[in-house]
Amino acid sequence: MPSLAIPIRRLAAAATLVIAALAGAPADAASLQKQNLTRLIAESQSIISGKVDRVTDGIDENGMPYTEITISVSNAARGNVRGGTRYRFRQFGLQKPHKMPSGKVMLAMSPEGFPRWAVGERVVAFLYKPATRTGFQTTVGLAQGKLRMLDGRVSNEFNNEGLFDGVHVQAGLLSEKERAMLSSKGPVDAATLIGLIGRAVNEHWIENGEMR
Repeated sequence: MPSLAIPIRRLAAAATLVIAALAGAPADAASLQKQNLTRLIAESQSIISGKVDRVTDGIDENGMPYTEITISVSNAARGNVRGGTRYRFRQFGLQKPHKMPSGKVMLAMSPEGFPRWAVGERVVAFLYKPATRTGFQTTVGLAQGKLRMLDGRVSNEFNNEGLFDGVHVQAGLLSEKERAMLSSKGPVDAATLIGLIGRAVNEHWIENGEMR
């Protein structure tokens, strides 16, 4: 039976990587303080929507555990990604324990609060910039920044709790559907949300103080 022990230096490295994986993210994201739509947009380097094509995990060349996600992008509201391309990134942690060549088992699963990904699901993802030291990347607000599409509607792991709390947009910028969405609870129309995000980014609503 393989040993479940992991060398102390490997545990220390994994703990260090959790911190590094969150580098560039606000400290409160690690404790899952509620992030509203304004924060999700403002803190993201890339905002993409599309279908999850592939999810794998493993140990990189530095001995660090990762989950690798590949998304076929249908729309990109922000970043250098383009619709019709595939975007691949790695976030910290394994999907399941991994047996090492030594016979030991690495148990460094993705921490609680990190988004979980499944092949075939359609998502909207607000992504932080990759961490400088590791290249690892995750969603803004962790699980809050990954929205799953189902039957034309989207919600995050928390049923969009707090997503629109405190969001204010200058009068005249929103359509009737968008105004109704910002006062709603639970899953919302995907096309309406994606359209609002695209205009907020392209027209610099947050930078101009028109969205806060």
